[in-house]
Amino acid sequence: MYRCLDRVVEHKAALFDHLKQRWQELFQARFDVLFYDLTSTYIEGEGEEIPKARYGYSRDKRFDCRQVVIALVVTPEGLPLAYEVMEGNTSDRTTLRSFLAKIEAQYGRARRVWVMDRGTPTEEVLEEMRDPERKVFYLVDTPRGKIRQYEKKWLELPWQKVRESVEVKLFAEGGELYVLAKSEGRRAKEQAMRRRKLVGLLKTLRKLRRSCPARDQLLLRIGAAKKEAGRAFGFVPIHLPEEGEEVTRPTFTFHVDKEKLKKAERRDGHYLLRSNPVGEDPSVLWER
Repeated sequence: MYRCLDRVVEHKAALFDHLKQRWQELFQARFDVLFYDLTSTYIEGEGEEIPKARYGYSRDKRFDCRQVVIALVVTPEGLPLAYEVMEGNTSDRTTLRSFLAKIEAQYGRARRVWVMDRGTPTEEVLEEMRDPERKVFYLVDTPRGKIRQYEKKWLELPWQKVRESVEVKLFAEGGELYVLAKSEGRRAKEQAMRRRKLVGLLKTLRKLRRSCPARDQLLLRIGAAKKEAGRAFGFVPIHLPEEGEEVTRPTFTFHVDKEKLKKAERRDGHYLLRSNPVGEDPSVLWER
């Protein structure tokens, strides 16, 4: 099968042209919204001799294996328009510019909206996409810190309901449209995940406080607990004994920072999207 695919790969562009035509005929598919994402797949055995097989960031958590990175462009229905197999150490942020050119070369320029994770585009590429002459649009997630950064912008704005449990606020900044979304389902999920992590962390810390191991052993166990707790670790300040000091209940203490936890819970379920088609309907942006 793989040898057959090697023969077919030189006809990849022609096959995608054919498939695009068939999808229009069979499913009335539209190509004005495109989803772009990347994944990795690890390789074992003889496959490790493939030139593109490299060590890199493994989404499968198999850092012991070589891998390749696969980039894919699909329609909202999941119909693929283009793909590329790249070297396993390829950074996500270096791939988008070539794919924009690839799609334009194969399918021509059109008013397309690219939907991506926040880790995919660089600010430089987004600026190129905002060029009025290109007519390339995007919808991309933003880091949580942006919600706090623009808090004064959106705090007084009214919420618009786009679905039973989802509301949005819109504001423009620097030629972009920001969509702040609030989802009750997402809020409940985030709080449940944090609560589970906090409960596990506190159980571990209480057990350590009862046993009072040697300081070096204590630090190792706390390091493991930090890795397991993830972001929840930041809500539990810990006082550790100084070097050479005995580990006792008075020298090893911890507590939950309730004020910090309340602030985080107020932002739970919120996420911020950014786009450059400023005139878009908020419900359409959220659906995408």
